[in-house]
Amino acid sequence: MIALRFLGAAFAGMLLIGSVLQHRRRHISRLSLIITWVVGVTIIVLAVAPNAFNPMFELFRFREGGGQRLIGVLLFANVLVFLLLFRNMSAIDSATRSIRLLIEALAWRSFDRSQLKDLPEVQRILVVLPAYNEAGNVGSVLHAMPEEVDGYPVMALVVDDASEDATAEAARAAGALVARLPIRRGGGLALRVGYEIALQLDTAVVVTMDADGQHVPDEMPLLIKPILSGEADMVNGSRVLGEFERESLMRHIGVHVFSRLVTVLTGSRVTDVSNGYRAIRTDVLKGLVLDQDQFWAAELLIEAMRQRLRIVEVPITVRARISGASKKPKTFRYARHFTKAIIQTWLR
Repeated sequence: MIALRFLGAAFAGMLLIGSVLQHRRRHISRLSLIITWVVGVTIIVLAVAPNAFNPMFELFRFREGGGQRLIGVLLFANVLVFLLLFRNMSAIDSATRSIRLLIEALAWRSFDRSQLKDLPEVQRILVVLPAYNEAGNVGSVLHAMPEEVDGYPVMALVVDDASEDATAEAARAAGALVARLPIRRGGGLALRVGYEIALQLDTAVVVTMDADGQHVPDEMPLLIKPILSGEADMVNGSRVLGEFERESLMRHIGVHVFSRLVTVLTGSRVTDVSNGYRAIRTDVLKGLVLDQDQFWAAELLIEAMRQRLRIVEVPITVRARISGASKKPKTFRYARHFTKAIIQTWLR
């Protein structure tokens, strides 16, 4: 027992010295320094003069002998660890959210508003295409888009996720508006930037689609018309109800498994939770809480269900990408992170 107390005191001493050095280098805050010193001094007192804690042990009926007080120390230590872990998790969540908001704000500030000066002042449909290294594909997709749907002009916005190629230049050459993220963060954050721009413009409906040619622009009216007619607030394109070119057997199975999982968790039937070809009424976007940077497809759908939006599914076609390799992670990593995004959104 004496050896254990000695090791505890030595550890606490090193903890105190290390915290002071870290604070001098401005690696930790004063509050963290204070918390470290309270914990460290408590450990030293417990090692040198354990009887000083007798009142606390007596309060919780940890008697001397039989290892009861050692159990008490372990119990108190576990409570402290959980409290510190909770504080740390809260700080990480806060910092992560701040970084997201900063990147979104930088992308919005860098958006060239002169692109809007010659646009007619009418309600329109905005098509948002998150894109990363799609210079060889995005132009073909943009040129194939309809000019209008039911009298509403269609305008495209490509949100460039810090591409390393000429994606932004190719999009501008094809007549699209372009916003660019300062660093690569994923399609979810790019989509949120697109939604923010949509809210600033006079848009009736926002459509999201891939920039790699997997989605068919001619099918866009299928997604938009139920919203314009007042039948739905959001329309989800489903390759299961329509047609698709199978990427792999595991991906095909994943579409059904993920959709079934969301159906069970939400109580609302959905056949294709991972497809990004969708349309949504612009005015409902403000009520949605969206945090996922990469695995965002399920989050948007589950959040829309949570807000009790009227959602319908329509059959669409998903083709193989025009050129280049998919940016999605390997199958099992993708499945793990996609499942995590579903559970996190459902638990919110």
